[in-house]
Amino acid sequence: MPTMTAAQRLDRDRQAAPQVFERLREMIVSLVLPPGETLSRLKLAKDFGLSSTPIRDALMRLNEEGLVDVFPQHATVVSKIDIDAAQQAHFLRRSLELEIVRMLALEHEPGLIEELNRTIALQQHFASTGDFAAFMAADNDFHWQLYAAAAKRELWMLVRSRSGHIDRLRRLHLPTPGKAQDIVLHHQMIVQAIESRQPAEAQESLRKHLSGTLGYLGEIRARHPDYLRD
Repeated sequence: MPTMTAAQRLDRDRQAAPQVFERLREMIVSLVLPPGETLSRLKLAKDFGLSSTPIRDALMRLNEEGLVDVFPQHATVVSKIDIDAAQQAHFLRRSLELEIVRMLALEHEPGLIEELNRTIALQQHFASTGDFAAFMAADNDFHWQLYAAAAKRELWMLVRSRSGHIDRLRRLHLPTPGKAQDIVLHHQMIVQAIESRQPAEAQESLRKHLSGTLGYLGEIRARHPDYLRD
């Protein structure tokens, strides 16, 4: 088999960096890599079969999102969940999505309701099987579909880059009995309001939906005191 040239290896590593970032981000948000976990660049490079460069680049992006703490010449550690960052992300998301659901209730393309309901059906399936990682992925898909339908895709990327801390809080809260079912119900209410062109009802359902996790912050903190920081 031909040996890969230095330029080819560099190009491969450059293309791999975003994939490494997405994979590590997913593992952090899903708590596969919990707060306080030490990340070894050498081990990650070996696990991914890459040089240290894309690993370094991915960790730098994670640090920019506040998901890892980098201690030069020492270690890289998965950050604790920052409550202030989570609250600010919640404020940003609520502000944007209240306007988005209002816009969609006033006017939306044919097929949107069917698309959203398909995602809700997936969530119902994952809730019934207890697959919380897949449930959260479908939950994010639901909200992405709202942004896309409102032609606000770039704003979704902004929200996502700020949501690592609130998403980890949501992941800690999700196994609470009845929580997944509440999320599904709120999504159904949002879709029903959009379909029936009732913007005020769509906004009220969204407020209920997004207020759930922070309202239980005390309980989450009591169960996972080592995961959170103020």
